[in-house]
Amino acid sequence: MDQTEIDNLLKQVDLNKITSEIHAFENQTDTDYSSKDYIDSLKKYNKNLEIKDLHNQILSILSNLKDTKELAQDEALKEQADNEIALLEENLANLYTKLELLLIEPLENDDKKALFEIRPGVGGVEAALFANDLLEMYQKYCLKNNLKIEVYSIDYNLEGGINEAVFLVDSENSYSTFRFESGVHRVQRVPKTETLGRIHTSTASVVVMPEIDLNTAEISPNDLRIDVYRSSGPGGQSVNTTDSAVRITHIPTKITVTSQASKSQHKNKEMAMKILASRLYELESEKISSQVNTLRAESIMGGKRSSKIRTYNFPQGRITDHRVGKSWFNIEEVVYEGALDDILEITNQIIRTGKSDSTENDGEEELK
Repeated sequence: MDQTEIDNLLKQVDLNKITSEIHAFENQTDTDYSSKDYIDSLKKYNKNLEIKDLHNQILSILSNLKDTKELAQDEALKEQADNEIALLEENLANLYTKLELLLIEPLENDDKKALFEIRPGVGGVEAALFANDLLEMYQKYCLKNNLKIEVYSIDYNLEGGINEAVFLVDSENSYSTFRFESGVHRVQRVPKTETLGRIHTSTASVVVMPEIDLNTAEISPNDLRIDVYRSSGPGGQSVNTTDSAVRITHIPTKITVTSQASKSQHKNKEMAMKILASRLYELESEKISSQVNTLRAESIMGGKRSSKIRTYNFPQGRITDHRVGKSWFNIEEVVYEGALDDILEITNQIIRTGKSDSTENDGEEELK
């Protein structure tokens, strides 16, 4: 990041326009605080405040950097000044990244809630266990960040782990946070079931979709087959004495969804319809863009080892995102404590800005 890049970023900020919009919002009267227009205006107001604040902080750091670099010319102050310069440049880089993300035009559906589907891929029981690890990783991240999760369905594997989990991150804009988690996740580690200490490679697939409003979804009741059955939990035991679980099949596309998280059949049906609406929206989006959805194909087919977005390499303590060419070495904290903040922020920033640098070794030479 050089001075030219910083100057070009700052030029994108129209301070006069932003300040005018801030004052207009603060001075409005006779406002309906529950209206969609007000809520949208409030979001824009908060974003303008953040942009203005980041812009001013960057200018302040640039000024401090200039003064500190002048002090560094004095041999008596050089060491202290150099330490201060390093801190200022680190802060500048962080502020630059935050401002750059704010100035990027949002992608379609960024304002929606994120609907997750997690399934094991290649690797048998170990893949099912890894799929469960990913489920708990996202749950712990959401808990730490006060993001409510609504579980729609979990299908447990009899030998351990899960066959499938579907849940909603019940927070506006959560899709913008998690949309790039879609893909095949690969793990390299010694499974709990391994008696000879050999390292295994397994996969799990994650599909993240925007939640679609059922009021806007055009789904004909004639295209649906709805079945109800008794809910089951880990090991297949009955967890409900009534037929509250719901399975909905969309006949034209043969898409089938299930929900059994609630004791209410009505609630499970609503959850299943939301999943179906999101899947149909995704399917229609693919047709419009004329692109093949490799993520869902891999999810259904089991997730090929060679097609992955991220590798969790436990012997080396490393997580590598292959799309952005970055690695992290806090694998225990990420997987078992949900410390995803840095990974989500960096992958979002690089993918959205198109500044990918996929040059790092992903460990395949060491672990096949």
